[in-house]
Amino acid sequence: MKVERGPALAYGVLGLPLAFAALPIYVHAPKLYADGLGLPLAAIGAVLLGVRIVDALTDPLIGWASDRFVARRAWIVAALPLLAAGFIALLGPPAGAGLVWLAASLLLVTLGYSLATINYAAWGAELADTPDGRTRVVASREGFALAGVVLAAGLPSVLGHDSASGLVLLGWIFPFILVLGAGLTLRFAPAVAKVDGGAVSLRAAMRDALAFRPFARLLVVFAANGIAAAIPAATVLFFVSDVLQAESASGLFLALYFVAGAASMPLWVRCASVFGKLGAWLLAMLLAMAVFAWAATLGAGDLRSFALICVLSGAALGADLALPAAMLADLLARERSAGPRAGAWFGWWNLVSKANLAIAAGLALPLLDRLGYAPGTRDPDALAVLAGVYALLPVALKALAAALLWHYRRDLMEEERRCAEY
Repeated sequence: MKVERGPALAYGVLGLPLAFAALPIYVHAPKLYADGLGLPLAAIGAVLLGVRIVDALTDPLIGWASDRFVARRAWIVAALPLLAAGFIALLGPPAGAGLVWLAASLLLVTLGYSLATINYAAWGAELADTPDGRTRVVASREGFALAGVVLAAGLPSVLGHDSASGLVLLGWIFPFILVLGAGLTLRFAPAVAKVDGGAVSLRAAMRDALAFRPFARLLVVFAANGIAAAIPAATVLFFVSDVLQAESASGLFLALYFVAGAASMPLWVRCASVFGKLGAWLLAMLLAMAVFAWAATLGAGDLRSFALICVLSGAALGADLALPAAMLADLLARERSAGPRAGAWFGWWNLVSKANLAIAAGLALPLLDRLGYAPGTRDPDALAVLAGVYALLPVALKALAAALLWHYRRDLMEEERRCAEY
C-alpha cells in the first residue's frame, strides 16, 4: 500500500516509548543497584552481560515465531505488559533486592522489548509498497526513537537527577508514555494482513535468511558500521571529561547529537530518493569519517568545535538509523512472495545490533586500559590514546564498512532497482 506522511508518522510514534525504555536499562540501572543496594559492580556487570547474551540469542527464535503465529499487532499488544512490568520492577527494587531481582526484572523487560521491537520493525517493513514509502516509514520510526532517547536522558534530572526516588518515579511514568504511544500507533497506523507462515522450522528460517546473498551482505556491512558507531558511544563521556575537560557539558553534547540525528531524517529521505539508499548511506559514512578524523585533533577547551562535531556526527547517525533498515525492507518486499520472512530477518538484525554494542564496549574499554589510559588522567600520552580509540578507531571501521558497501554495491544496487517494481 502507499503510505503517506500521516500514516507513516502514526506508525513511528511507538518508536518513542520503545527507545525511551532502552536507555535506563544500561545507563541508570547499574548505578541504582550498586549505590542504592550495595551490590558489587563486577557482579552487576556480569548479570547485564549474561542477560544481553540470552536476549540476543532469543531474538531469532522470537522472529521465527512472529512469522508463524498471530498478527504483528497482536504480538506488540502482548509485549507491552511485560515491558511495562519489567521496567517498573527494574527501577523500583524493594529493600534487600539482590542479583536475582536484577536478573529477573532485566529478563522480563528485555523479553517484552524484543517481542515489541522485532514485530514493530517487521510491521514497518511490510507496510509500504514503494522504496520511498519504506524509507519514509523507517525514518519516522527512527526519528521518534531518537526523541525517546533524548527524553529518557533528560527526564531523570527533572525528576530528581538519578536518585532512587527519581528512578522509581520514572518507572511509573513509563507505562503511561508506552500506552499513549502504542495507542496512537495501533489506532491510526495501517494494519497489515497476517500471512500464513507455513510449517517452516526455526533452523530452516534462520538458514534461509542468511542464504539470501544480498541480505547476508547487507548484514555484514551493518555489523561493521554498527561497531564503528558504537565505539564513540561507549567512550564519549571519557573523551569529554578528560580530553575536552568539560564534563559538565556532557549532557548538552549528547542532546546536540541525538537532536541532530532526529532532525536529519527528512534530509536522508530526500537524499535516498535522489542518490538511492546505497549512495546516500555511503555519503553518510564519508561524512562520519571526516568528522571523527577532525575530533581526533581536539584538545582542552575546544567546545565549539566539538559541538559542531556532535551536530555533524548526529546527522550521520540519522542515516545509519534510517537507510540500512529501509534497504532491508526493500529486500523483504522482493522476497515476500516466498512467504512471511520479516520476523526471521529482523531477528538476525536485532541480534547483530545488540552484538555491535557488546563488541564495541568489549573492544574499546579493555583497549584503553591496556594502552595506559585511566579515567581522570591528564597525561598527554594517555589522552592521545583516548582520542585515538574514540575517534580514529571508528574512522578505520567506518572505512571498512564503506569499502564493503562499495564492494557489494552491484548486488545491493541491483536489488534496489528491482525493489522499485514492488
